Amino acid sequence: MSRQKGGSIYRMPGCKTWTIQYYRNHKCVKESTGEANYRVARQLLNRRLHEIGTGTYAGPKMERIQVEELAELLLRDYRINQRKSLDDVKERWELHLKPFFGELRAMDVSSTLIDQYVDERQQEDAANATINREMAALKRMFRLGHNATPPLVLHLPRFPKLEENNIRTGFLEGGQAERIVAYCPELWFRGLVECGRTYGWRKGELLNMRVSQADLAQRVIRLEPGTTKNRDGRTAAMTDAVWALLGALVEGKGPNDYVFTRGGKPIKDFRVTWQKACEHAGVPGLLFHDLRRTAARDLRREGIDESVIMKIGGWKTPSVFKRYAIVDQRDLRDAMAKLEQARKREAMERLEREQIANGANDHDNDHDFSQNGAERSGGKNGRVN
Repeated sequence: MSRQKGGSIYRMPGCKTWTIQYYRNHKCVKESTGEANYRVARQLLNRRLHEIGTGTYAGPKMERIQVEELAELLLRDYRINQRKSLDDVKERWELHLKPFFGELRAMDVSSTLIDQYVDERQQEDAANATINREMAALKRMFRLGHNATPPLVLHLPRFPKLEENNIRTGFLEGGQAERIVAYCPELWFRGLVECGRTYGWRKGELLNMRVSQADLAQRVIRLEPGTTKNRDGRTAAMTDAVWALLGALVEGKGPNDYVFTRGGKPIKDFRVTWQKACEHAGVPGLLFHDLRRTAARDLRREGIDESVIMKIGGWKTPSVFKRYAIVDQRDLRDAMAKLEQARKREAMERLEREQIANGANDHDNDHDFSQNGAERSGGKNGRVN
C-alpha cells in the first residue's frame, strides 16, 4: 500500500488494478480506478483530494449520471403532478434535447455546450420562444437532480433565456363574428364563438365544459379548479346571448354530459370548420385564440379594470396579459382623435381668454380717454372764466 497525505493507493488480493482510498466529511471512500498503471491511479487520487479541498467533489456515482437519467426525473415529476403539458415535454425531449444531450454525462454539460445547442436550434429556424421552452425543460431536469437525495448534480450550469417576440396578433372586428357563424350556423359552433369572444376562454377550456358547470338559473358559468391551463377556477356571469345559446345546448343532457356536442358526441376538433368559416368571413388566418384577445380588448374599451379582465379570462400575471397587445388600430385612431380634440379645446379656451383680456383693456382705454377729455375741457372753461 502506498500512502500519501489524505489518502492511499493499494491493490486488492488477486486484483491487477489499483484502488484509491480517501476521506470526505470524515467518511472513508474507497474507489476502484480500473487502472493497472500506478501513475494513473495516483493522478486520480490527487484529483479527488483536490476536488474535496476546493468543494468540487462529485464522486464516482455522480460522475456516471447521464442527462437521460435526469430526463426520467423530469417526466416522473410531470406525471406525479399531473401536468397537462407532459406530452409536450416528452416531444421536446425526444425530438430535440435527447439527440444532443441524451448520452452526455450531466457533469459534462456546461454553459458553453448549452450555448452551442441554442445556436444550432436557431440555425434550424426554431423560434426563440420554442428554444426557451426547451431550455426550461432542461433546467428543470438539472434542478431536480440537484435537489435529489443524494444529489445527482453538483453544480447547475447557466441556462440562457432568449428574448421572445410572441405578441399575439389578430382581432375579431364588428360584424365578422356574424359572418363566421353564418358559414356554420350549427348550435355548437355559435356557442363556442360567442363564449370565446365574450370571456376570452381557451378552446380546450370550453370543449371540456360539462352541463353542471352552466347554472342557467343563476346565469353563471363555472370553470372548475384543475380544468384550466393555470389550474385556477373561474366564474363568470352569462350575457343574454350566452344564456340563450347554452340553454339550448344543455337541453335534454345530464349533468356530466359535455356542453358542446355534435351528433351526440363531444367536439374534439373543429379546425377545418373554423378555417373555412374564417375564409368565408374574409378573415383568413384568424385563430380561435384571437377571440381571447378580442374579449380582452372589448372589456378594456368598456372601462373594465385590468384586474377584473385578468380574472375573467384567466390571465395570471400582468406580464402575460400584456403580451396580448390589446391595443388595435381603432384604439390608436381614437387616442389621436381625443388628443386633437383636447388641443383644439385648449386653443379655443386660450383664444377666449385672450379676447376677454383684450376686451377689458379696450374698456380701460376708453375710460381713460373719456376722463382725460373731461379734464381738458374743464381746464379751458376755468381759464375763460
